[in-house]
Amino acid sequence: MRVIVTGGAGFLGSHLCDALLAEGYDVAAVDNLLTGRVDNVQHLAHEPRFELLERDICQPFDVGPVDYIFHFASPASPVDYMVHGIPTLAVGSIGTFNALNVAREHRARFFLASTSECYGDPEVHPQPETYWGNVNPVGPRSVYDEAKRFSEAATMAYRRYFNLDTRIVRIFNTYGPRLQLNDGRVISNFMKQALRGEDITVYGDGLQTRSFCYVSDEIEGILRLAHSNEHEPTNVGNPGEFTILECAKLVLRVTGSKSKVAFRPLPQDDPKQRCPEITKARTLLGWEPKIDLETGLRLSLDYFKQAIRRKKNAADRPIASEV
Repeated sequence: MRVIVTGGAGFLGSHLCDALLAEGYDVAAVDNLLTGRVDNVQHLAHEPRFELLERDICQPFDVGPVDYIFHFASPASPVDYMVHGIPTLAVGSIGTFNALNVAREHRARFFLASTSECYGDPEVHPQPETYWGNVNPVGPRSVYDEAKRFSEAATMAYRRYFNLDTRIVRIFNTYGPRLQLNDGRVISNFMKQALRGEDITVYGDGLQTRSFCYVSDEIEGILRLAHSNEHEPTNVGNPGEFTILECAKLVLRVTGSKSKVAFRPLPQDDPKQRCPEITKARTLLGWEPKIDLETGLRLSLDYFKQAIRRKKNAADRPIASEV
């Protein structure tokens, strides 16, 4: 079977490509490299069953016969979607329609990577799939939140009107190797700051909560949903809930850093609580995460050390003068 992964050079997309190749699929990653990186799939350069296609899916595209489309294309970190707000809205609307149309043309199964951001700043805790969310449709985070909510609506419409075979996963905070150092996510920020000996930036009082899922657990849940017959949205995340301050202290312990915690004003619409209700994934998919936060941070430590070293070496390298 031939599989397309839009956003396949991104953090999660690249790990998904690895997993699909391991299952025996031919895989094409389609990515415009706005936030994705060739480095994430460089290890697949000599894999004959893999190809990287640099395309903007906001333009109509056709990459040949395909059996399954995994639509993961979108800026996903606050830094990225705040900077690239219009492209985020575009890929979640025009890009989603284009990907759905390719799936429809080839009678392929379609898998949408949605997000816990659909729940906004939730008034129900933990968040089950039946909760409709509390989202500010005109706030600074709306470019991402509403793009994903629209993608879910479009996916369900193609199922209802065209009988397209679809799946929707709502992904909660995920971390691990290949996270970009400067993407503004909690784990990458904390690991980078701790390893550099900088102050750990905590917004607000640090008592807002998040739930962090290690990337291998997330990918396993995604694949189980992909192989299931469930077409309604399904949460895949780790229900272990930590305050941001607890997470910062855990990062300091894992890294052995002497960094101090520095508090900053809380950004607008920052969720006070975020935790998945995963009864559905447990019962329907037989899935639940295995890796706790401290173990996952230790598994990620070498990657972040190497990423910081590479960045420092690049900054220290002298600029060659013209001859």
